[in-house]
Amino acid sequence: MNPNATPAALRAQVSGSSFYAGMRVLPKAEREAMYAIYAFCRIVDDIADDQQGIPAERAAQLDQWRTDIDALYAGGDPGQAIIVAEAIRRFDLDRADLHAVIDGMGMDVAGDIRWPPAATLDLYCDRVASAVGRLSVRIFGMDPAPGIALAFHLGRALQLTNILRDIDEDAAIGRVYLPFELLSGAGIPITVPAEVIADPRIDAVARALATEAHGHYAQANAILAKRPRGHLIAPRLMAAAYAKVLSRMEVVGWAPPRTRVRVSKLALLWTILRLSLTR
Repeated sequence: MNPNATPAALRAQVSGSSFYAGMRVLPKAEREAMYAIYAFCRIVDDIADDQQGIPAERAAQLDQWRTDIDALYAGGDPGQAIIVAEAIRRFDLDRADLHAVIDGMGMDVAGDIRWPPAATLDLYCDRVASAVGRLSVRIFGMDPAPGIALAFHLGRALQLTNILRDIDEDAAIGRVYLPFELLSGAGIPITVPAEVIADPRIDAVARALATEAHGHYAQANAILAKRPRGHLIAPRLMAAAYAKVLSRMEVVGWAPPRTRVRVSKLALLWTILRLSLTR
């Protein structure tokens, strides 16, 4: 086995992430499966974000991941996909969701995403976030209907929160994920990323997208409130922590110059404790 596929190696890859606290409260098998899914997502995301790499070569790397995943499901040599082999076997993960994650990263490789139409942004969020959620809810042991609905809403909520948090970082590499309709509606000229995000009217755009994210958090929380079957502390933690980040961003605002709001590890630990006592 590839040494990078061992539970310890996968845990090391995820340990610095904001999702680590949510994963480590899961039972051992589920925890290790989530480490593997996170590691897979991190690897293909790094390919998408490699600004030094030639686009054609990055696209080829993503294609190789598709090939390896297909080989794994066909019983052949999985290559680098060995890192998710045990998670797939144990939790019957859907190959289409793994492909969707790669396809989402491919959208960034095909061309830096700038002011996409709302429908394209939603497709992007489905691929890079809700598809990960669909993989995760199988690991959590949720029934299909509530699980898929939770993945739909929580994935979009988390991704929109990340987009609103990373406006400046994304623009620095030529990307603006804010939808065209909101930018145009606010009267912001579509020129170059640096100028678009420097427009003071960007605050109104961001607040409109934040309202959309809050709607998805509300839908996700309504599903979780019904206490469906499964290990739900991890998604509850993610929803609580990131909704709080979104609310803090709304207080600070998005008018330039922006201050980046971060996830507090102490706040995450407190949220874990609170959710553990109320589950």
